[in-house]
Amino acid sequence: MADPKSYRPKLIPTEPGVYRFFDEKGVVIYVGKAKNLRNRVNSYFRSNLQEKTFRMVNSAVRVDWTVVNSEVEALRLEFTWIKTEKPKYNAQFKDDKSYPYLAISLSDEFPRLFISRAKKRPGVKYFGPYAHAWALRSTFDVIQKLYPIRSCSDSNFSRAVRSKRQCLLGDIGKCSAPCVQRISQVEHKDLADKLAKFVDTSSSDIADSLAKDMASAALREEFEQAARIRDQIAVIEKSAESSGTFLSENFSADVIASHSDVTHAAMTMFIVRHGKVVGSRSWILDRSDVLEDENVVEAMISKIYSDQEPASEILVDDLPANTSVVEEWLSEKSDHRVRISKPMRGEKFDLIATVKRNANQALIQHLSKRAGDAAVSGRALDEIANLLELPELPLRIECFDISNIQGKHMVASMVVFEDGQIKKNDYRRFAIDDELGFDDTRAMHHVLTRRLKRYLADREIDNLELADSGGARAKFAYPPQLIVVDGGAPQVAAAAKALADLGISDISICGLAKRLEEVWLPESKEPVIFPRHSEGLYLLQRIRDEAHRFAIAFHKSKRSKVMLESLLDDIPKLGESRRLALLEKFGSVAAIGKASVDELSEIPGIGPRIAAMIFANLNQEKSANTSINMETGEIT
Repeated sequence: MADPKSYRPKLIPTEPGVYRFFDEKGVVIYVGKAKNLRNRVNSYFRSNLQEKTFRMVNSAVRVDWTVVNSEVEALRLEFTWIKTEKPKYNAQFKDDKSYPYLAISLSDEFPRLFISRAKKRPGVKYFGPYAHAWALRSTFDVIQKLYPIRSCSDSNFSRAVRSKRQCLLGDIGKCSAPCVQRISQVEHKDLADKLAKFVDTSSSDIADSLAKDMASAALREEFEQAARIRDQIAVIEKSAESSGTFLSENFSADVIASHSDVTHAAMTMFIVRHGKVVGSRSWILDRSDVLEDENVVEAMISKIYSDQEPASEILVDDLPANTSVVEEWLSEKSDHRVRISKPMRGEKFDLIATVKRNANQALIQHLSKRAGDAAVSGRALDEIANLLELPELPLRIECFDISNIQGKHMVASMVVFEDGQIKKNDYRRFAIDDELGFDDTRAMHHVLTRRLKRYLADREIDNLELADSGGARAKFAYPPQLIVVDGGAPQVAAAAKALADLGISDISICGLAKRLEEVWLPESKEPVIFPRHSEGLYLLQRIRDEAHRFAIAFHKSKRSKVMLESLLDDIPKLGESRRLALLEKFGSVAAIGKASVDELSEIPGIGPRIAAMIFANLNQEKSANTSINMETGEIT
């Protein structure tokens, strides 16, 4: 790694511009913009850098910059270089899948309707993307009946022109057959323009216009024409129903929201036009090398609108750092005013929440797909075994995590992965008596001792005795090949001492420290550094995060139980039987607090006087402007 002092530049200009960090091979590893280049570039050479920024600066060997006239120009140049250079430490989003678009080649002599997943080309108007191909095919079928422009390939169209014979779609009414001059070029072009307007605008306006045409045809006694228009109106109404209109028809916007976990993030966009969600799309971001101060929302906007025109309104769940600059860049790019906002209430806020839930689901699907790949799991286990120099593949891995608040309500979790996959049936939770003054390391030693004593006891059961009884070995009888603890060298030392005290030498131990994602081994002065995009590191992170989640869930339930029990304990004349009767009837203290005196007095053993006492005690907190989160037990 290079010493940043060796390449720290001098005489940096104070104008706006874009700067780039290069590694020793001359590859761009980071691109950034600045309103004042001197202030921004110098900030990378401070002594108190965050972890990923420190890693980037020490991986670089030089930095250069380009001066521009304004922040908007800097933003535009930054987005261009990120797209072309794909720097390692900039946010790089990957589509979670390939999305189909509905396309109309309006610049063709005879415009064509088709479905496309390819890169957009000039002269073609695209609608979408559509989240589900089946939904697009259904829409495609409806549109063909309503506006029967050609959908055949150019070669098939030319063949039909030469043979003067239309294809099957022309025979069944799904194509107006311009190839055999059933409709003129001008009429066919007009039909294509109407189709584009129909997809791009409110269907009710077109339905009203068609209703007038139907009435006029009926007055002229052209009943066949009126019947055809009636069928078109029915198709439009059916299309509107299937598209899920739930907002005002005057509302059109792009709605963007994200969901993040420790290692990855997902961004989802809903494309809303005239109150209808006409498309959705999701992207996945690997956060392992993204700098701490990198503006992910701004990077996402540049990714989306590099090949797509923005709506006049963009709703986000988190505003970009330079909202006005991004708005100006998008407005220049699209030739119409673009406004970015973060709704705080109302139907727009509810829509953002829906998009955020979809981002969560996109992330779950991405991680599940990756975790469920047997080949990926095999590579991950092989990497772990090689880098940690294990005697065998860690087919069973157990991970332990301690959770507490300032040493109180201490609990521990044990999660199990076999063949790289979750095995929830073998999960265990440990309650720890923190009155004895446990800290994290003592608690880790205590929990591992309890778990391994069970292993030793169950291991001693005679196999013949087990076979005679027709039973199976207890789950604790199966030893892990690797124990992972959440923490660094102190936690690993405590775990190693627990194994040594019990005389166990055939189980390997490692610890995964959150700060730098370093892997620590017993009696090792230096950590093992896995490659940043290693499947082995990803599996260890996933195991650690699962143990942390399981421990936090148990910790919350324990805190909540203690808090709720203490609330009922403080009420005079409310013994155990009455408390149980109340909880059995209402289910929670929150529900008891919402009950009226009359409802409380209906419980056996609780009369009007005790009911009034319960009501007064549980509602006393509200009058003092405090409340209790009944899920976590926290006082707010």
